[in-house]
Amino acid sequence: MSKKNNTVNNEIKNENVKEKKKATPWKIATATLAAALIAVSCTWAFTANSHPSASPSTAASVTETVSTSENQNKETDALSLWTETAPLKSELTAYVKAVTDKNSAEFIPVENRIAVFDMDGTLCCETDPGYFDHKLLYHRVTEDPDYKDKASDEEKATAKEIKGYFDSGSYPEDLSIKHGKAVASAFKGMTISEFYSYIIDYKNTAMESYTGMTNGEAFYKPMLQVVKYLQDNEFTVYVVSGTDRIITRALCDGVIDVPYSQMIGSDESLVASDQGDKDGLDYTFSKNDKLITGGDFIIKNLKMNKVSVIEQEIGEQPVLCFGNSSGDAAMANYTINNNKYKAAAFMLCCDDTERENGNIEKADKMRTSCEENGYTAVSMKNDWTTIYGDGVTKK
Repeated sequence: MSKKNNTVNNEIKNENVKEKKKATPWKIATATLAAALIAVSCTWAFTANSHPSASPSTAASVTETVSTSENQNKETDALSLWTETAPLKSELTAYVKAVTDKNSAEFIPVENRIAVFDMDGTLCCETDPGYFDHKLLYHRVTEDPDYKDKASDEEKATAKEIKGYFDSGSYPEDLSIKHGKAVASAFKGMTISEFYSYIIDYKNTAMESYTGMTNGEAFYKPMLQVVKYLQDNEFTVYVVSGTDRIITRALCDGVIDVPYSQMIGSDESLVASDQGDKDGLDYTFSKNDKLITGGDFIIKNLKMNKVSVIEQEIGEQPVLCFGNSSGDAAMANYTINNNKYKAAAFMLCCDDTERENGNIEKADKMRTSCEENGYTAVSMKNDWTTIYGDGVTKK
């Protein structure tokens, strides 16, 4: 071969080497992609062999089943402080699932998902040794160094009856009205913020019957879960209490995520600071005025009064009701009867005497009432894994 030909051949070889070097990155990328495709194919083949009947539609079905299972677990976790045998847990989760499903015949539009809760004995303790608002008044009249010497004879007489109720556990039939009047007069002349501050100061005091808990912390944790669970499913929650409205708001503040506008209670008069004895129709609130408590008791929000105030302030028949006493029966009956939507009522039975100051006789009466009226009974003893949480013990 001639020298010229050798030179040409060498140049051609050199060019081929250069071309190979240029192509190497693309070949590496192509090889990597091919390997990935082979791995995916092998994985699919293995899955298909492991599950011969598997198909894209089957896979979608499996995914849907897993998703449904996860949702069910979330619902269960939302009520994790309830035992698996608690009737409320199974009934309420089934109810919520039905009424929030747009394809269900029992679907309830969001704007009609109204749930009403009593407060004392339903959301929080009412047996230490009595209702929070009764303890507050008793403190004001008999213990508060800034007021006890100013208390009226009527207020002192009411405080004495309250003490008898605390000691015996028996509530006098006419005490609720006397208590309402005494609350109105004993806190007369306070601004709303002053009244709130007074309540908050008292709710930060220690419970008498329990260690590790203040009066403001004595809320039933399983019931707080119910409130949150319903809110997460777009229910509007109202607290409809027999306790004074302002006391209700202050006690629930920081514990229940419900706006003050959705907290209803017993009422006392509110007036302008310079209004004097003038009727509200004869006085105009001025820039120098402050809103203060007027000293007159208006209404005790119990029994039929709860039904009336629900219509007046909510304007919608509830679909869920939670209570614990005869004072809540009218509200429960109003909820579950003649309702265009699927409705239910749940009543707490104070049958736990180890973790709570329970009352078996009262619990048995409520359980009988549930059977007779179509409510679901809630056993504090058997349905709750805890009442107040870790670190709280009954003395």
